[in-house]
Formats: sequence, structure tokens, C-alpha cells
Amino acid sequence: MQKFSIETGTVIPMDRPNVDTDAIIPKQFLKSIKRTGFGPNLFDEWRYLDHGEPGQDCSQRPLNPEFELNQQRYLGGTILLARENFGCGSSREHAVWALDDFGIRVILAPSFADIFFSNTSKNGILAIKLEETLIDKLFEQVAATPGYQLKVDLPAQTITLPDGETISFEIDSFKKHCLIEGLDDIGLTLQHTADIEAYEEKRKQEAPWLFS
Repeated sequence: MQKFSIETGTVIPMDRPNVDTDAIIPKQFLKSIKRTGFGPNLFDEWRYLDHGEPGQDCSQRPLNPEFELNQQRYLGGTILLARENFGCGSSREHAVWALDDFGIRVILAPSFADIFFSNTSKNGILAIKLEETLIDKLFEQVAATPGYQLKVDLPAQTITLPDGETISFEIDSFKKHCLIEGLDDIGLTLQHTADIEAYEEKRKQEAPWLFS
């Protein structure tokens, strides 16, 4: 998993509440269990004017010019600004994989669906809950300023606005540690490789028939 420290990036606004995981990555793309390759199909039904299928060449598909990800001012953005209950719906981890594969590193919202919120930190994305009044302020500033960027500093737990204003945010200390160190569940387990191997050797001596 990619380590997270400081992200300075263009903000992509998604001014709609209750964005569910089927909108983030539609069901027909869930056949793969690889964590990569989902980026071109992120928000597929909103992003394109035709119906997408797995394996399709997205570079030749007609784009919806009204959708945020397709607008010139937000191209290359890495910070997603969202409304309440982002990531609701089914618990598919593919939704976070698609956001990560597209290049989203930070999501700012007043609230997230619980399972989606848990999946973000396990896949290298920093999801930050902010007060709704502050989210409103950011939406206004993004709309008024092409190329609007924020600096998100995870070690310091701060967000710096273009005018220099700094906002503090809260994050669980364990999630913070995992993001900074780039540790997903497998990475955490592998930190105990020596203990696991020692236990297996002990079991081989105690119950050799289990390893025949």
C-alpha cells in the first residue's frame, strides 16, 4: 500500500449527497479481484454517455462534458470534495480501489458510510470528516477559483487553504499510523513474520501429523 504523508492537489467537487458504491464503480466491473485497473471506470455511468462493460477501451468512449471528472479545471485532481454519506450502499471494496487507481488520495466530506470509511485507510486513501459549514465554504471557494488546491498534512493533521488558513482534523491514531507507514492488513500481518514462523515450528514439534 502506498504511504501517505503530505498531499498537495487540485480539488474535485462532487456536490451531491449519498453517492453510493454502485455509482462509484458499477456492478458489472466487480468481476476482478485485482486492486488495479478500475480507474477508467470510476463513476462510469456519470462519466460516460454510453454503457460501459469490462475490458472496453474507455479512451474511445464519449465523455459527459457536464461531469466533474471530465472538466478541464479539475483534470489531475487528487482531492475529492463530497457531501454527506459518501460511499453508502453495498460494501464493495472495489469502490475504494477505483478511487485509488484514478489517483484520488484524499476525500473530504461531512460523513461517510461506515464500511466505505474503514476501507479507505486500508487502501491508502485518507478520508477526512469535516463540519458541514466548512465543507460548504470549500465548495464555494472551489467554484470561485479554477485550479483550487489544498495541502493535506497527515502527520500534522492539518489542511492548508490557498490563503494560508489552516484547518485541523481528527483521525484515529491507528489509522494514521497505517497510512503513514503504508500498512494494509497484509502488511500488518507480515510485521509478525518471525512470530508466525516460530509458532509454526513449535506446532510441527507438537503435532507433526498436521504437516505431513
